[in-house]
Amino acid sequence: MDILNITRFADPAALWLLAIVPLMVAYYVYRLRRGGAAIRISTTAGIDRRRTVRYWLQHVPFMLRCFAVAFMVVAIARPQAIEFESTSTTEGIDIVLAIDISGSMLARDFTPNRMEAAKQTAAQFIVDRPNDRFGVVAFAGESYTISPLTTDRRTLQRLITQIRIGVIDDGTAIGNGLATAINRLRDSEAASRVIILLSDGENNAGQIAPLTAAEIARSYGIRIYTVGIGTHGVAPMPYIDRWGRMAFMDMPVEIDEEMLSEIAAMTGGKYFRAIDNTSLSEIYESINALERTIIETNEFTRYHELFARFALAALTLLVLGFLLRSLILRRLT
Repeated sequence: MDILNITRFADPAALWLLAIVPLMVAYYVYRLRRGGAAIRISTTAGIDRRRTVRYWLQHVPFMLRCFAVAFMVVAIARPQAIEFESTSTTEGIDIVLAIDISGSMLARDFTPNRMEAAKQTAAQFIVDRPNDRFGVVAFAGESYTISPLTTDRRTLQRLITQIRIGVIDDGTAIGNGLATAINRLRDSEAASRVIILLSDGENNAGQIAPLTAAEIARSYGIRIYTVGIGTHGVAPMPYIDRWGRMAFMDMPVEIDEEMLSEIAAMTGGKYFRAIDNTSLSEIYESINALERTIIETNEFTRYHELFARFALAALTLLVLGFLLRSLILRRLT
């Protein structure tokens, strides 16, 4: 193991003792400038003043002592390196969000409208569940996959923000939306598979009946949570008047709550009704609490102590400095 392969220090506060080294250097320079001749002579005439290799070597023992002190401080701080580490986790949950993108999702009973509120809460829901895979399906008069199952949260959030109304035929094909979501989950091997379907209307398009799709989901062991989005009574719906200006018209809110409740009940899920932004966020929080798989993480880390190597290096440098000073740079006293 490389002596420099330090992962952490067990006692990092001890590294403050490294401040001793610059103090040693300062004192050494101070002594050199004061002069430190071993004997006094009457004149220096005739003395060879050239700086030989021996002159420069006289500083080496001090340098070795400085490095020795530094190594000893590092040894006291107990440097460690990871010798072994293992991690095991269980599988999380695979979730597909099926979002209604019919024209009625532009209603302004939510801020700024149902569609944007649904996108914002869906994006936050994804962030709140870092251990799960997500897929996104959109449906109106037909359905299509926006994203297959993935853990790439950044891409998912970008794709959700790009969802637009009007890219496919208008209508509300709840059965088709469920069928597409089921296709994304049927081959999943996750511990739990879930569809969260959000719609603001009644099924009026598509080739697959919603309850038939629910039966298929139940056969695959897929649980469906349904969310009806829309206030009670009427909601302001934007339209362009004959002068090309945006205007609003109150339109009745018609959600087939009975059917959405039956879909959820058939698959072991639950039906929720969102009447504003706050209740929509609370619904996702409730689903977040209901769908919790315990993620068992077993981590075992063993740290290898490196202090002995630094202590040995410090001792070696001290011995080398002593030998150099005693044998090679020996001087009169």
